[in-house]
Amino acid sequence: MFILRHGEAGKRISHGSSDFDRPLTIEGKKEVADIAKSLKDIGVKFNFIISSPLKRAHETASIVAMTFNKENIMENWDELKPNVHVARELYRRLSQKFKQDSSILIVGHEPYLSSLISEIISEDVTSHVVLKKAGLAKIRITSMSTQSMHGELEWLLTPKLMKNISTLR
Repeated sequence: MFILRHGEAGKRISHGSSDFDRPLTIEGKKEVADIAKSLKDIGVKFNFIISSPLKRAHETASIVAMTFNKENIMENWDELKPNVHVARELYRRLSQKFKQDSSILIVGHEPYLSSLISEIISEDVTSHVVLKKAGLAKIRITSMSTQSMHGELEWLLTPKLMKNISTLR
């Protein structure tokens, strides 16, 4: 399982404006495109791409899907909206739709994604992972059910590291 935080998004215009429609910035789109290319260059593959329905996450997931020619395997899930933090609903849906070893990309928001990663990789409630904008985590799922997921953190990469990965090959 791969977990990607959306790229850099525009600022909120006012308190009354909708956070739902905030798009990626030009820099955010370029950064996500570079990251997607690096992932493709090192042979990463996805069986499915799941995104929060908010515009900035959906745009991030769409850029990755286009890079991998996988637009037909992308869905928006309300369980990934910010401030929802109902991991049980996400676990239930993931366990019903996918096998434990499926290669899934989840695209969403903070602080939900960092909490999700921390919960999956550690039973210690004080442990905390921080996922930067356009940062990526790779988790090898060791068990999953409708109530929980457990796994081992394999990668926790900043955008800068990911963009440089393909140059190391």
